[in-house]
Amino acid sequence: QYGRSYVRARLHNRVVSLWPVAAVEVHTSREVEALNGTNVRLKCTFSSSSPVSQSVTVTWNFRPQRTNSPESVLYYYEEPYPPTSGRFKERVTWDGNIDRNDASIVVWNLNPTDNGTFTCQVKNPPDVDGVIGEIQLRVVQQVHFSEIHILALVIGSACALMIIVVIMVVVWRHYRNRRGQKKSTEMEKLKSTEEKVAVPLED
Repeated sequence: QYGRSYVRARLHNRVVSLWPVAAVEVHTSREVEALNGTNVRLKCTFSSSSPVSQSVTVTWNFRPQRTNSPESVLYYYEEPYPPTSGRFKERVTWDGNIDRNDASIVVWNLNPTDNGTFTCQVKNPPDVDGVIGEIQLRVVQQVHFSEIHILALVIGSACALMIIVVIMVVVWRHYRNRRGQKKSTEMEKLKSTEEKVAVPLED
């Protein structure tokens, strides 16, 4: 009896493992840093094993820091439905394109209370399962330079320095050539004058 049950369980597990699992893959930035008082675009894209249909739904929520209670940010089904109350009322707009697998939004007029986690969940029936995308938003008074910005600044400074050095070398060579030409001309004039002034010796 036990042996038969075990065989059935193994066979059942094998059959289930061969059945394809449909799921929506959501892609977001892990962390976003934005300046206080500005606007920020929270990018959310997705991919699905099923063709994108009109039944796609997008749910954006927000969890403030040190709080596990989610707040509604925006809901999309055929058209966007922004919140009618709460902190994001009249502060969130849809900036996505479902046909292009884009479910992004824009949050306007950021303030320190917007620090927290934004989540983006996409369902494309029959693909309704999948990992929910999360974005950690940090609202700061000054934007900190990332490693990419620092690298770009260093490269830009190096290029600018090389250009200045090249210009200085070109100017110096031009000045030196002009000075050499001027000196040569003066020497020729002096030689010509000496030849004119010189008196031939008498026998």
